[in-house]
Amino acid sequence: MESTIHSHTNSKTRVLLASLIGTTIEFFDFYIYATAAVLVFPHLFFPTSSGSAAILQSLATFAIAFVARPIGAAIFGHLGDRIGRKATLVAALLLMGFSTVAIGLLPSYAQIGVFAPLLLALCRLGQGLGLSGEWSGAVLLATENAPKGKRAWYGMFPQLGAPLGFILAVSSFLILGALISNEEFLAWGWRIPFIASALLVILGLYIRLKLHETPVFQKVISKHEEEKAPFKQVLAHHSKQVILGTLATVCTLVLFYLMTVFSLNWGTTALGYSRDVFLKMQLIATLGFAACIPISAVLSEKFGRKKTSICICIISILFGLVFSYFFIPNSPISVLTFLCTGLSIMGLTYGPIGTILSEIFPVSVRYTGSALAYNLASILGASFAPLIATKLAQSYGIAAVGYYLCGASLLSLLAFLCIRETKDENTLST
Repeated sequence: MESTIHSHTNSKTRVLLASLIGTTIEFFDFYIYATAAVLVFPHLFFPTSSGSAAILQSLATFAIAFVARPIGAAIFGHLGDRIGRKATLVAALLLMGFSTVAIGLLPSYAQIGVFAPLLLALCRLGQGLGLSGEWSGAVLLATENAPKGKRAWYGMFPQLGAPLGFILAVSSFLILGALISNEEFLAWGWRIPFIASALLVILGLYIRLKLHETPVFQKVISKHEEEKAPFKQVLAHHSKQVILGTLATVCTLVLFYLMTVFSLNWGTTALGYSRDVFLKMQLIATLGFAACIPISAVLSEKFGRKKTSICICIISILFGLVFSYFFIPNSPISVLTFLCTGLSIMGLTYGPIGTILSEIFPVSVRYTGSALAYNLASILGASFAPLIATKLAQSYGIAAVGYYLCGASLLSLLAFLCIRETKDENTLST
């Protein structure tokens, strides 16, 4: 049986590329939706509401995907722990890609009335279900193929898909802004990134269909140790890990959506920056995001996941306390500094989190456990974060948004204090 497992070993390059491409598509899809939810959808899908109400309704559709994600985690987690990582990743990618392309083809409110926002919400639901299985599977693909002592480094590659997808998404909107007028952008230009995402999905499918099952899960199959009901098993025997993993991830997701969706909305409305200027600042800041992901992987490999993550949560709390001192009107340098600092901290928090969630669950329920923890954190830390932040800023000022980040960071800090260190554990153990 050992020879069979060895003969189905994946190449390092294919594993890392396959894990990277999926999360790149994930964040490209999510961020083009987030950008459109701020700049386009209020006008085309909620035109009967006032300006602020339309934006809030649009951001509510943004939240739908996160609410759906625990359901998707149960479905795709079950498939991933029953039939394998490869097939599940392909299915998740197909659902995610189909939903995103469909958004680009939707008629507007002016064409079909109330059915337009309903169809938008349905497509967003499909995105959420697909994405709920994508991230966890990509992380497991990387970490379960990693050699000894390099799990955090391998687990960092799916995380790099976030800044890459962000850069692709922002660049696409900037290019469109340079080539067409605002009227053309609202009329049809916004659809191009959604439809063009089909090219990324095709590339992702091509790479993933050539993969073999991970050696760790091959071992589970060879011993017939697959769980018949992994979701039930996780809730019955690993609920503590789910709770701790969920809370540990909250800081990462709150920070990301404050620095992207909320910042874009607030910067282009309350602060008066143009769409192109603010997107360019976010694009520059994303370079810090990308650079800090491998740095955090190196730190967590050297000092341990727990100690590294605790220190980063403290940094995030400090950033929240000075939030309002940098995010101010008529000062592009201050805003750029704010974005660079926040997204760099985001890179530090995001780099090790996938490895941590994959390591705190046994192999036989790892897909379900890590997916459930991550997607529950998406509800707590991401789904309503732009909405909550916008209401806080409108009611109490921008400093209140910083305190919101402090609270999320403190929750994650407490969770990391309770999570065991997994750096030197043998993940082949079920």
